[in-house]
Amino acid sequence: MRFFLAGIIQGSKAKGIHGQDYRERLRQILRSAFPEDEVYCPMEEHPESISYGRDNARKTFFGLMSAASQADVLVAYLPQASMGTAIEMWEAKRAGRCVIAISPMKKNWVIRFLTDVVYETLEDFELAVADGSLTDIVFCANGTIEKQQARGRNASNPKRGSEK
Repeated sequence: MRFFLAGIIQGSKAKGIHGQDYRERLRQILRSAFPEDEVYCPMEEHPESISYGRDNARKTFFGLMSAASQADVLVAYLPQASMGTAIEMWEAKRAGRCVIAISPMKKNWVIRFLTDVVYETLEDFELAVADGSLTDIVFCANGTIEKQQARGRNASNPKRGSEK
């Protein structure tokens, strides 16, 4: 199985990027439950992407959108809005992939309608891994979740297209 680590990089910053420490923590959390599986991190592949020239940036952008749509599971870390992450989520969902968000923005429409489950914090996500509920979600057919399967604390898990 292949996980894609999506998340805020530049966000609304005109210069610089947001801290990326969350990526290593997500990798460790996922490896604890899925040690044999691949965890793809765009920042590892493109650590200097913010300074790429137009052609290289364009190629990288569209390549990452393709990679997001091909991963089995996209995990999006969104403490605040990120247009790039929103597009990655869209591409993954359109491809029928499982999309998980870690975000306090549960009412944001991108998060509400493109995810299979939302955890408010990294700690909540880590608890879902520890108690096995993330495994239930990841292995659901077609990325949909039955309410009884999402046992994780503070997780919202509507079926696709339904209201919370």
